Amino acid sequence: MKLKFGSVEENVVTREEFPLEKAREVLKDEVIAVLGYGVQGPGQALNLKDNGFNVIVGQRKDSKTWDKAVADGWVPGETLFELEEACEKGTILQFLLSDAGQIALWPTVKKHLTPGKALYFSHGFGVTYKEKTGIVPPSDVDVILVAPKGSGTSLRRMFVEGRGLNSSYAIFQDGTGRAKDRVVALGIGVGSGYLFETDFYREVTSDLTGERGTLMGAIQGIFAAQYEVLRANGHTPSEAFNETVEELTQSLMPLVAENGMDWMYANCSTTAQRGALDWWKPFRDATKPVFEELYDSVKTGKEAQKSIDSNSKSDYRVKLEAELKELRDSEMWQAGATVRKLRPENN
Repeated sequence: MKLKFGSVEENVVTREEFPLEKAREVLKDEVIAVLGYGVQGPGQALNLKDNGFNVIVGQRKDSKTWDKAVADGWVPGETLFELEEACEKGTILQFLLSDAGQIALWPTVKKHLTPGKALYFSHGFGVTYKEKTGIVPPSDVDVILVAPKGSGTSLRRMFVEGRGLNSSYAIFQDGTGRAKDRVVALGIGVGSGYLFETDFYREVTSDLTGERGTLMGAIQGIFAAQYEVLRANGHTPSEAFNETVEELTQSLMPLVAENGMDWMYANCSTTAQRGALDWWKPFRDATKPVFEELYDSVKTGKEAQKSIDSNSKSDYRVKLEAELKELRDSEMWQAGATVRKLRPENN
């Protein structure tokens, strides 16, 4: 159906018009092979299985993620296989390895993309930057995308709670004439609340910008800036953390999620409203040039190249852990660990 988002009309698929029963009918003869059991793999695979689809998992044996898959109930030799065997068995290959992992495994996956199969992504990276990744699918398969707007952990948690996480969907290539039905059925199957239409290029550029911007990079930068200013002016770590992070995540963001920013403002004190209305535009004006620089870096492929170069190095995970440790050991997040323990539900 078409729905208006502000003044713009967009194509959206809801559960009402494409119910789970219809999705099961569309995919009744398919074997969905989930390749990779890291970030998105567990949530999507388990949701599909619980929704009644024929799912197998492909993962490297003797790895932590193989052991995690076994712990989650996947049975070696029945529903859990080495990656190449899963590629061979699957009619829909859900390519959910990391971007670097997809580049490394692509020759194996391509070998098993026989006519009529579908290649499924949850990120447009590999295909959009094909000159850098070498991922060029054959012309006689469907190439589709369902990108949940959240982590695999959130996707699974919300599914178990009886809720849903909205997702985008896209068709890069319709090699069988069934790509639309397949991608929508899979989107409903993984637990999407609704599906909005995009394409691979728009998905990857918005995603890379969002990850580096308000979803992760910018929010950490803003947290750190405010926390450091409060600490420099004599506020204690607990006070600085509570005013910077805890109140936002535990009180205000749930109000925004419920009914929007205007509703959150209306449910705060008049002093808070006045200050927020006075200061949001200066913050917008200060950060917009940074976002413009970020988007240009994404659009020109610089961010993709950085990701490929760094994530393909043999010592990548060691260096990543060192950087994450620096973040984890910072006073702000050490204070946060104590604050979280003191939440009423934990006592």
